[in-house]
Amino acid sequence: MRLHHRDGTVVHLSYCTNVHAAEDLAGIVAQFDTFALPIRLRLGSSVLGLGLWLAAPVAAELAADPRARRWLKGALDERGLEVVTLNGFPYAAFQDPVVKYAVYRPDWTEPQRLRYTVNLATVLADLLPDDAVRGSISTLPLAWRTPWTPERSDACRRSLNLLARELAALESRTGRLIRIAVEPEPGCVVESTTQAATELSGVDTRYIGVCLDLAHLACAWEEPAAALGRLREAGLPVVKTQVSAALESTDPARDRDALGGYVEPRFLHQTRGWDGMSADDLPEALGSTSSSPWRVHYHVPLHADPVPPLRATTGVLTESLEVLLGGSEAGCDHLDVETYTWNVLPPGSRPETPTQLAAGIAAELAWARDRLTDLDLKELPS
Repeated sequence: MRLHHRDGTVVHLSYCTNVHAAEDLAGIVAQFDTFALPIRLRLGSSVLGLGLWLAAPVAAELAADPRARRWLKGALDERGLEVVTLNGFPYAAFQDPVVKYAVYRPDWTEPQRLRYTVNLATVLADLLPDDAVRGSISTLPLAWRTPWTPERSDACRRSLNLLARELAALESRTGRLIRIAVEPEPGCVVESTTQAATELSGVDTRYIGVCLDLAHLACAWEEPAAALGRLREAGLPVVKTQVSAALESTDPARDRDALGGYVEPRFLHQTRGWDGMSADDLPEALGSTSSSPWRVHYHVPLHADPVPPLRATTGVLTESLEVLLGGSEAGCDHLDVETYTWNVLPPGSRPETPTQLAAGIAAELAWARDRLTDLDLKELPS
């Protein structure tokens, strides 16, 4: 979907397809018909934006084959779908419990991460609508925080410098500007906007900025206005915003049983307490004695309440959108709804069929669209 900000900026609203991930080209296009097209029709929108996720092998395949990229663009166009942003955080699909941390590898100290990201940029340059100002790719916040050494920091910096040069060459070749958005996440080298300002100091901000995931912002207990002011002072653009909400408990001792229902083996659910409690997964947090409010890195559906008495951090989300887009100038033009945890919600909350999942994603997008129109953005026909 496209919306018009009062300053003339076209704001793109999409949903991230890692919620129904496929790892080959045929599977990706099949998901368009199973999910994306029904979602567009439910919303009554002439065009639906996808925050497309491409696993590393299919990204390499597409980057090497211009004809395949043109074919994929045609498949999107004929279904009324468009892509201005890619999710370049997971390199491959989430696997089983013993590799929960695998989503952070390869990291920005490893050449595979640079190669993957350049491949994604090559693909996105050909997928962008003709009238799109630019494209964006979100990526992991450099690396998991341990081990972290000056040598690894230097390796990340070299990779980001090489990346900027590759993106400049791509822009010269194609005329398309593709920007990379480093996404702060709990537990990583860059967890907060303060760390982003430090670790990304000196990068080429024409091509590199920040992806502001609003669930992660909430888990870091950051105030939206202060966080965005910090990024502005550092000269770091908000290239992309993940419109997401985390799980919150105001009384973890009271809510222990409800929180336990969200323990699952597939994803890390980093938990942060108002009192400074820090756990890399929810079971670890449940073993602590912290009693101050907690926020859990668990992307919950935007339009639906979690299991009572738990709640979602939608207040942080709406406040962030107001700071970003409620003023005279748009602070970001790529918004991506990223709820990838539908399939691991507690029983009774999760959709059981593709039709139910499509209905849930459509409801989330409608909720996000309503929050934006509350800020006086106008939905545009496409």
